[in-house]
Amino acid sequence: MHYENFRIKFVYESNRTMNSEKIFQPTESELEILQVLWEKGEATVREVHEVLERTRDIGYTTTLKTMQIMTDKGLLGRDTSNRTHVYISLVTREKTQKQFLSKMIDGLFKGSASRLVIGALDGENLSSDELREIQDYLKQFENGES
Repeated sequence: MHYENFRIKFVYESNRTMNSEKIFQPTESELEILQVLWEKGEATVREVHEVLERTRDIGYTTTLKTMQIMTDKGLLGRDTSNRTHVYISLVTREKTQKQFLSKMIDGLFKGSASRLVIGALDGENLSSDELREIQDYLKQFENGES
């Protein structure tokens, strides 16, 4: 596989697409596919489809078409050097999470991150480890380390 050339080519294509005025946010179906690729690193349509099929009724051609659309949007890269195409995600989990969080904070919480955090924690039964992790993060944030 010409993976290095493939990666360089599609990272370039992704950057070119993402630097244009139009930024694509993945749909719910696209997010499911990204989740699979983030876990696997790279996969064929069949491999992605097999994972998706475990949790919902979806046709192979639907998975294929969605992945082709995602490639056109610059969300996925595709190695076409073999008969079976191999796909990789061109967007990181972290960047995608930040985009969705920003949209959620702006839309649902009127721009207030603290309202989001309070809403997320309200009524949750957190373990002492989870509380300690949150407290440690807040201390880092207060010290400007985050």
